[in-house]
Amino acid sequence: MTWTAAVAGATGYAGGEVLRLLAAHPEITIGTVTANSSAGDELGEHHPHLVPLADRLVEPTDAARLAGHDIVVLALPHGASGSLCAAIDEVVKAGEWGRRAPVVIDCGADHRLTDADAWARYYGTPYAGAWTYGMPELLHADETVAAAQRRKLRSTRRIAVPGCNVTAVTLAAQPGVAAGLIETSQVTAVLAVGYSGAGKALKPHLTASEALGSARPYAVGGTHRHIPEIIQNFCRAGADAGCVRLSFTPVLVPMSRGILATVTAPVTDVVLDSEHPDEVLRSAWRSTYGTLGEGERLVNLLGEGSWPVTGTVVGSGLAAVQVAYDRDAGVATMVCAIDNLGKGTASAAVQSLNLSLGLPETTGVAVEGVAP
Repeated sequence: MTWTAAVAGATGYAGGEVLRLLAAHPEITIGTVTANSSAGDELGEHHPHLVPLADRLVEPTDAARLAGHDIVVLALPHGASGSLCAAIDEVVKAGEWGRRAPVVIDCGADHRLTDADAWARYYGTPYAGAWTYGMPELLHADETVAAAQRRKLRSTRRIAVPGCNVTAVTLAAQPGVAAGLIETSQVTAVLAVGYSGAGKALKPHLTASEALGSARPYAVGGTHRHIPEIIQNFCRAGADAGCVRLSFTPVLVPMSRGILATVTAPVTDVVLDSEHPDEVLRSAWRSTYGTLGEGERLVNLLGEGSWPVTGTVVGSGLAAVQVAYDRDAGVATMVCAIDNLGKGTASAAVQSLNLSLGLPETTGVAVEGVAP
């Protein structure tokens, strides 16, 4: 069976990466592409690398133009998906969509948070409700291997793709959270983030003359919108609600794609009282992710002494992960590298979509990077 997919917000970085993956997906055909600000343009003006799609006409974004597709991917600015999804639901209820209601995947933030108050605090727009969270590897309480989230994704038609920074921090640290090996009341995360994570907007601080040779922290001091989502994931993995404290500092660095998240947290007595604390930590990560070629297909727990590098995962849906015990500081150091547009956005969307459609999870997802 072949499914048809429409992509809204197709001319942005996230939309372009979704189109790149869908163009190579053996079970999906790309239909309508839309974007309000660039409606009327040919897609190749915005994504010249997508040669087979270059002559596609970009249409305005509305529910009527998206109707009839089996899949709708939303790659829209935060706050824009809620109203469009309401319009899609109206078309479906009126019987004007087609064979059946579509699978809708939101790459924006509108449907990630389960707490309306957290949404109001960090985003300040009307809360649109939570959808099934699009991270198949997400641990639930009392799990060592992710299964519950995959079951949810197999039975849903509404998927909220995680934030890119959220994915990096969650995959870095969740085995330690779930196993009770780190103090979630004292978590610190510092991330090196590529400039595509800031979007395509023409702003002075995003120009080459400002970016090259410079590193720029942003959303410092507990203001970044991904903080409540990371806390939500830690609580899902078993951390006590209300007891998670996260210091989160992203830094724009002069690379186009990639996130390198370094997460530290004090270890618990389970680790401190062990004769082999390094092995206690590593065993938890190994139990969750497996070793190379086994366990999670898209999370690579590196061998001891090897550390994640963003260049090795560029263009892929892979996450490279490592953990070590800092004996003198009494903390676990947890590191994850992902491509912010790959595992951080589009690959996660396709991976989750595959589960919803009943396909093998990695269909159409690149499992090799393009380094150097």
